[in-house]
Amino acid sequence: MIAAARLWWLLRRRDAGRSDPQRLTTVLAVVAFAVTTAVLLVVLGGVDAFLARAEQAAAGDVEGLYATLACIAAGLLAVPLVTLGGAAARLAVARRDARLAALRLAGATTTQVGLLTVLDAAAQAVAGAVLGVLGHLLLLPAVRLLRFQGRTFELGELLLPWWAFPAAVLVIVAVALVSAVTSLRGVAISPLGVAARVTPKGLHWARVVPLVVVAAAFAAMFTLGLAGIAVLAGVLVLGFATLNLVGPWVMSVVGRAALRAARSPATLIAARRVLDSPRTAWRSVGGVSLAVFVAGLTSTVAMFEAAGPSSAEDAMLFADLATGGSLTLGIAGLLAAVSAAVTQSGRVIDQRGQYRALHLAGTDLRVLDAARRRETTIPLTAAVVLAAGAAGVFMLPVVGTYLFTAVPLVVRFLVGVAGAAALVVLGTSTSRRVALTVLA
Repeated sequence: MIAAARLWWLLRRRDAGRSDPQRLTTVLAVVAFAVTTAVLLVVLGGVDAFLARAEQAAAGDVEGLYATLACIAAGLLAVPLVTLGGAAARLAVARRDARLAALRLAGATTTQVGLLTVLDAAAQAVAGAVLGVLGHLLLLPAVRLLRFQGRTFELGELLLPWWAFPAAVLVIVAVALVSAVTSLRGVAISPLGVAARVTPKGLHWARVVPLVVVAAAFAAMFTLGLAGIAVLAGVLVLGFATLNLVGPWVMSVVGRAALRAARSPATLIAARRVLDSPRTAWRSVGGVSLAVFVAGLTSTVAMFEAAGPSSAEDAMLFADLATGGSLTLGIAGLLAAVSAAVTQSGRVIDQRGQYRALHLAGTDLRVLDAARRRETTIPLTAAVVLAAGAAGVFMLPVVGTYLFTAVPLVVRFLVGVAGAAALVVLGTSTSRRVALTVLA
């Protein structure tokens, strides 16, 4: 164990060099962990504030509904939060899997390689989580300006108890360790497979079945009048969780179709990369699925606003629902942008040998840039279509044919989709600087 720890420290010192692309990996992973921690604490602080207001209110007041809706929003955001934290951990391992495989071939045991991975992931997770805690504290003055229930928040409402901060750090580290160890299985079991870049097995269409089952259950509850808040919350969270199961299979199908239809070198390269790693392609845009999904659900609020609330309390409730939905959409879009930036930049570092070979063979830098953009836009388009279709299935039992005729509903949905897609494209633009560093 001591020898493994010393080796890890020596490798870390080597990665600290400015010319080593692994240094970029470390920065990206720490940033991702920091954003994950900050958003997690902000969301938990908001939920705690609504729960505290509900406890202070009299029985039967609408504050209880606010607390329930806040828990639903937190549940919806839990999936991309865990996904982003896991992607940050996998970034560290995946970018070093060739080195770890070489150590295995040189005689290192599975335990030693595992310890190196755990130390690497834990160090980056702790650094990012601590920065995230500080970022959360800096964000509180801005968060308190949000207005719900006719008033803004007090800092005391949003500030979590002291034990929540070390608990959040431990949760982030735990997610990082689980994701890192899981990603290490290919190295530990078969180092030759990693060193030779063996293509993984394809994904089966059966991944679509859970999404169909959840959508059918949602529609059945509305038909039978069983759509209680708690039940709907569980179904909605489960519905988005199934998107993460279906998404990689959709990416493989889209990548195969794009490969057959490719008419330019950039599209051919992008489609081949998507098909080589559909799970990675999904992780780069999976967060935007939640943004689009939430945009579709939030846009239903426009229908109830147009119908005209019967009281001032109802007017405030619908306005707060719209604000909460927009806030959830903004947070989801931010997570999607960071996830896309981390995943795409990590792929550039991982494929730096391929980039250099193509560049030395005479491939124009503009072709490589176009291939990298399409490597994001192809999965992004598929993710938007998938999430929009899922949102439509969930919304149809609620709004019926009004879904196709309500102009405010459609406009709100399209604006949400455009905003989420723009954030992802902006996030992936950071990979160009990484590519230039790799080719330097």
